[in-house]
Amino acid sequence: MPNIVGLVLGGGKGTRLLPLTQHRSKPAVPLAGKYRIIDIPISNCINSGVNQIYVLTQFNSVSLHRHIRQTYQFDHFDNGFVEILAAQQTNEGAAWYQGTADAVRKQIRYIEQPGIDYVLVLSGDQLYRMDYRAMLETHRREKADVTIAAVPVTRQAARSFGIMRISETGRVVGFLEKPQSEEEFALVRSDPAWLDAHGISSRGRDGLASMGIYLFNRQTLVELLEKSDYQDFGKEVFPMSIRARRVQVYPFDGYWEDIGTIRSFYEANLALARFPPPFEFESPLGPIYTHARSLPPARVNGATIRESLLADGCVVEAGATIEHSVIGLRCRIGRNATICNSILMGADFYASDDQRDPGAGPRLGVGEGAVIAGAIIDKNCHIGRNVRIESQNRPDADFENFSIRDAIIVAHKGASFPDGWTLPG
Repeated sequence: MPNIVGLVLGGGKGTRLLPLTQHRSKPAVPLAGKYRIIDIPISNCINSGVNQIYVLTQFNSVSLHRHIRQTYQFDHFDNGFVEILAAQQTNEGAAWYQGTADAVRKQIRYIEQPGIDYVLVLSGDQLYRMDYRAMLETHRREKADVTIAAVPVTRQAARSFGIMRISETGRVVGFLEKPQSEEEFALVRSDPAWLDAHGISSRGRDGLASMGIYLFNRQTLVELLEKSDYQDFGKEVFPMSIRARRVQVYPFDGYWEDIGTIRSFYEANLALARFPPPFEFESPLGPIYTHARSLPPARVNGATIRESLLADGCVVEAGATIEHSVIGLRCRIGRNATICNSILMGADFYASDDQRDPGAGPRLGVGEGAVIAGAIIDKNCHIGRNVRIESQNRPDADFENFSIRDAIIVAHKGASFPDGWTLPG
């Protein structure tokens, strides 16, 4: 689709994903052992024939830039690209992005280039698989100015989303942010018969929630941004569009998860380790791309592994037990270690010989007899022998080497836990 450009919004500071976003942007956070969150929207674009893609970034973007540069390289004959548009000082302004819409406004010259008829605006922190060609087909058929993807949700879940009211033709005629009462929800409830007629089995899911995925006519988007100072798409630009433009809904009934908090990140990753998973990376029609690494296959010696993902380059020694967990790249699991309901992000490098000296402290990886349960272990951590990192129902707190978020222990990137370490009382 040569006349469409994709804009992937890199997000703000990602404070709800701290400490995972302490040294990286939210889209750069590792996912499912070997991917990064940014790989999802970019892969969906590529699989849909959208090969002109800009990623708008601002905070902690070095690792994201490196990943994109190393991963997404197109040949010289199809004019495809994935380029970073970082916040920068220009002759037009020196301020940082003030929101999603403001970020696009500050980079509007890139979508005003010749040959662009449609602009696809995507979030950089969601897990789903979608063919955007079907969304464009709906957009064209209904002669819409804006089309928004929507997922059906229950009354209870609707309290956390922006819910749309639609006409019998699928046109969006109302929008309510996070309806809390039955009276509010009644104003935006969708007709189950309409949902069933469009291939969505409602099953009590009679609210259509915005997925934060927008398809604009290029000129419509330019006018909306130039004639207002609105800063956010979901809270300002989209509601304004409903009043002034023809906005069409594109109903989507596949797997979709917004990865915005430590709890949602933790649960989404562990769900991928289930069998069968709610989202399969093995799809031949919609592969998820990532950086191709020259790593050896994982090596397992007499370990017990159940419902888990094991990435390339791992070494799991005899007697280790891994249950319902995600084990990232280059991760070394020592003898008789136990990993349960946990996410280990692995390492960026293999330990050198001097790091294997017992006098140098814990080696990179998980030591012999260690127990990790209900935790997220960020990259490059050194976990000694017989260390116990186990989730406890304690309030959020920050410590030198780890944090507690939503009752989940998150080991900081590069943290070291000496032999016999246990969670302080």
